[in-house]
Amino acid sequence: MLRDRFTSVLQATNRDALLSAIVGFTRWLGFEIVSATAVMDQVRGGSEFITIDNTPPSYRNSFEDLSVAKRDPVMQHCKRAGIPIIWNQDTYVNAGQAAKWEEQARFGYHTGIAIALHLPEGRHFFVGVDRDQPLPNHRGEVDRMTADLCLFASHAQDAALRILLPSTPERDIPLLTPRELECLRWTMEGKTAWELGNILGISEQTAARHVNNATQKLGCVNKVQAAVKALRMNLIR
Repeated sequence: MLRDRFTSVLQATNRDALLSAIVGFTRWLGFEIVSATAVMDQVRGGSEFITIDNTPPSYRNSFEDLSVAKRDPVMQHCKRAGIPIIWNQDTYVNAGQAAKWEEQARFGYHTGIAIALHLPEGRHFFVGVDRDQPLPNHRGEVDRMTADLCLFASHAQDAALRILLPSTPERDIPLLTPRELECLRWTMEGKTAWELGNILGISEQTAARHVNNATQKLGCVNKVQAAVKALRMNLIR
């Protein structure tokens, strides 16, 4: 089922299809509200933000107010860090923003998970899912939700940057070795470096080096993004 969600978002060709895929994943994960933002830093300062979301209409003005975002502890975390944040009322209280949480809670923003991917060339992708119910008490279930969101974000960012940001000429196709491509194919199947080593008859360290080399050549920040980009560029099938 999760792989179907990845396929759906990768195949999106316009904003409506992208939003449908992201909302579908959000509800499958157990959340009602989602926002996904593609960001491009500008050469002369500032950034371009393009967001797709299903924000409640009655909360739209506050949601789009940049001065509010500057006070939001979740947004400030995502601006600085690339690790996910699991937030609730305590997150806002501890940041001195209890009133902000009280306001947004009336519109269904009680708790949620958010992640930002900071990519090469001044590009960023943020996705946050929110709901009006507490997260599960079982830590393992929350960890699964977070891992699924991170994996989905790695796939969704490719489609979001392609659809939402102005198109830029594709760089020359990087020259990857047959072994690097083979490692990316297995990475797309969810294999670890240890598993790659067993499959290909090489050491875990060698497998990891092939994946890291491919990731750097493709201008990506992790192996999942590299595999997704290689798939889009028809380097792997």
